Amino acid sequence: MRILGIDPGYAIVGFGIVEYAGAQFRPVEYGAILTQAHTPFERRLCDIDTDMREILQRYQPDCMAIEKLYFRTNRTTAIDVAQARGILVLAAAKRGIPIFEYTPLQVKQAVVGYGKAEKHQVMDMTRRILQLEQIPKPDDAADALAIAICHGHCCRGQLNKIHNIRS
Repeated sequence: MRILGIDPGYAIVGFGIVEYAGAQFRPVEYGAILTQAHTPFERRLCDIDTDMREILQRYQPDCMAIEKLYFRTNRTTAIDVAQARGILVLAAAKRGIPIFEYTPLQVKQAVVGYGKAEKHQVMDMTRRILQLEQIPKPDDAADALAIAICHGHCCRGQLNKIHNIRS
């Protein structure tokens, strides 16, 4: 299964693509969609859409895992990130790609085994799981890979439950 992980944003959208088979992960590609500061917001959304459609076309993921948004403060930023997230979800939905959402707590639990793990712990464990020499940069790409790994672990659990019910 090819999983596309997305860390949503409007200045930086992290993406990470992994192959998942037999409880093993293999990195395919990772990086970030970047938009320029001081660009009109609607232009930034268009740029995100264009780049996301290119990623979907090039890598043909079987599913997309994306972080659920949670903001305590700065509501303006939250609204802008939510709009960008909507563009990302729509691009995948238009291609018929199943979309799965995970909270930061779920990602930490799935990758590190501890829901209150610190960011550096998640990044290092992501590096180890994917057998990378260095932690992926930018941080948003590392976060996106962690989200993809989270989906692989959660998906495996769901498949095992279905198998056990049928057995």
